[in-house]
Formats: sequence, C-alpha cells, structure tokens
Amino acid sequence: MAYKILTIEPKKKIALIAHDNKKDDILEWARYNQPVLAQHELYATGTTGRLLETELNLPINKLQSGPLGGDQQIGARIVDGAIDFVIFFWDALESQPHDPDVKALLRLAVVWNIPTACNRATADFMISSPIMGIAYERLLPDYTEYRKLRRGREDI
Repeated sequence: MAYKILTIEPKKKIALIAHDNKKDDILEWARYNQPVLAQHELYATGTTGRLLETELNLPINKLQSGPLGGDQQIGARIVDGAIDFVIFFWDALESQPHDPDVKALLRLAVVWNIPTACNRATADFMISSPIMGIAYERLLPDYTEYRKLRRGREDI
C-alpha cells in the first residue's frame, strides 16, 4: 500500500470517550493530565464531554452520547481528518447496546492510522510522549487504488 504524509500540528485534536463504568477512570486520568490536555483541542461524546468540561474547566466539543451516534460522529471526524488522537476507555467486560458502533469506531482508527488508547496505561504512554507537543508526520494510507478497484461495485 502507498502512503501519504499528513502533518499533525502540535495542537492535537483529541477525542475522549468512556463507557459508563469507565467514566470515573477517564475523569481521574484527565484531571492528572489537565495541563497537557489544555494545550489541545478536545472532543468528547455525550455525558463524558459534559463531565470533563465541568471537571477540567476546559472547552470540550461535545457530540452525541455514544449509543445515540456519538461514536459514529467521532468516526466520521476521523475519516474527514478532523481527529488526530483517540482516548477511549471502553468497558471490555460489559456488553454495550452500541457495540457495533464501538467496533466501527475502532476499525476506522486503525484504517486511518490514528493513535488510539483503550486503557489508562496506553493513554499514559501516549499523552507523555515527546511527540505530543510537536508536529508529527503521520503516514496516511493512500486508498486511491482501493477506490479504483471498488468503483462500480457495491460495498458489502
């Protein structure tokens, strides 16, 4: 596969998402990392966004709740190049009514080579990386050939 280079600016566009049983975890994590998060543009789904905005006293671009389409809104922003980074504390032990949306969001993050943390340890490593505060050249898959092959075919 061919790649293009997309420069991610020092001010990252970060999506913050947490399932109900993980909201306390993401709030605690975000409080600890508030000085770093304050340097970036933040997006969050529904309740997570409202809680983070109150807790951090930072502006949060709030989308719909995950089960109401918020995960899909984040996914659409990934495809449009409007999200650089995803922190998603998901509950791996609890079935979610919107599991297909969660899987689709994580799939899009992989397809578009978006750094993604699904637990606190990974989020800690990512947020403390020296790359967080500088421009970064992300390899963006070039799907031109794939699109040519799919032209005229109905996607399955």
